Amino acid sequence: MFKKVLVFGLGVALALSMVGVGFSAGPDMNPKVKEMLSSARAAIKIVKPEVVKAAIDTKEKAIILDVRDGGEFAAGRLPGAMNISRGTLEFNVFGKIPDQNAKIYVYCKTSARSAMATKTLNDLGYKNAVLMDAPYEDWVKAGYPVER
Repeated sequence: MFKKVLVFGLGVALALSMVGVGFSAGPDMNPKVKEMLSSARAAIKIVKPEVVKAAIDTKEKAIILDVRDGGEFAAGRLPGAMNISRGTLEFNVFGKIPDQNAKIYVYCKTSARSAMATKTLNDLGYKNAVLMDAPYEDWVKAGYPVER
């Protein structure tokens, strides 16, 4: 019985992650959430994906932080990326990234969770956390490298 419930739950989780439920930055987003997102973006440093690609290519001493959920991360990610889901960021970041001066490039599926995560990292004292201003799919479409 447990196995059937587990398989069903994993199937539902996969289906939801594939359609991006709850993470759309589209026109249907609650106005308060849009305001929060706009405020977060105004308060953080933002870089183009070309900057992140150059950092990867030159092996810059930096952390590539994927704040998508585990299933999304497992399906494909930027080379060398570390995963801390946006939902657990505050609880796990200090153990995984103890250096608050580390350069951190943050990304996600749509740039919404990553914008909020970058603001949170800055609020937690991470001085060099920056947002990669492109959805993950744009990275893939550009032909940039991914790991699976």
